[in-house]
Amino acid sequence: ILMGSMPRRVGMERKDLLKANVKIFKSQGAALDKYAKKSVKVIVVGNPANTNCLTASKSAPSIPKENFSCLTRLDHNRAKAQIALKLGVTANDVKNVIIWGNHSSTQYPDVNHAKVKLQGKEVGVYEALKDDSWLKGEFVTTVQQRGAAVIKARKLSSAMSAAKAICDHVRDIWFGTPEGEFVSMGVISDGNSYGVPDDLLYSFPVVIKNKTWKFVEGLPINDFSREKMDLTAKELTEEKETAFEFLSSA
Repeated sequence: ILMGSMPRRVGMERKDLLKANVKIFKSQGAALDKYAKKSVKVIVVGNPANTNCLTASKSAPSIPKENFSCLTRLDHNRAKAQIALKLGVTANDVKNVIIWGNHSSTQYPDVNHAKVKLQGKEVGVYEALKDDSWLKGEFVTTVQQRGAAVIKARKLSSAMSAAKAICDHVRDIWFGTPEGEFVSMGVISDGNSYGVPDDLLYSFPVVIKNKTWKFVEGLPINDFSREKMDLTAKELTEEKETAFEFLSSA
């Protein structure tokens, strides 16, 4: 679990972060390449997590790309919590939310396929809430900007909620996802069926069995979702290009 990135401070741009972190994750990737078992599972938490994870993976060519993932479970848990708060249920009653893309303010929290347990029955979140404008507006921006709101409130980034999300992520890799449930993880985009360019570290809905993740396939994507998914892919492509410039000179 790679936590050791340079932390983001108030008013700091992600590009400044990228430069500082390419150095760190290049050296960690190289160390893993040299000393770790090839079956190692690497989870990147330090921000910018997606691109740090891609940097580490590129610097460890002998370790399968699929063994690298980054944490978007915190965003996933935040999305579940917002829905639960709105409906007056617990977060455990909400499942199958999706975080698409980057662990940044362009991420897209998607509840088109999410379910909530109400009075013992599973109902689609859109059907349960009957408030499309909130789901497409305030809900999305609240989840996207939650990290910044936490920094503003406590002058430090998330701690306990991030730790809980790491535990959830590790548990699901180790024990698999429950039947009928999927979770969000930043993974290599190669071979996805959602039109996300290859060779990006992008958050997708996945199911996990025998310590191996697979994309959840065949979810219909509406125009609203498509636009948001493309926007976060564009940001990740730009981050990757910037990081790789630094990588070649680091």
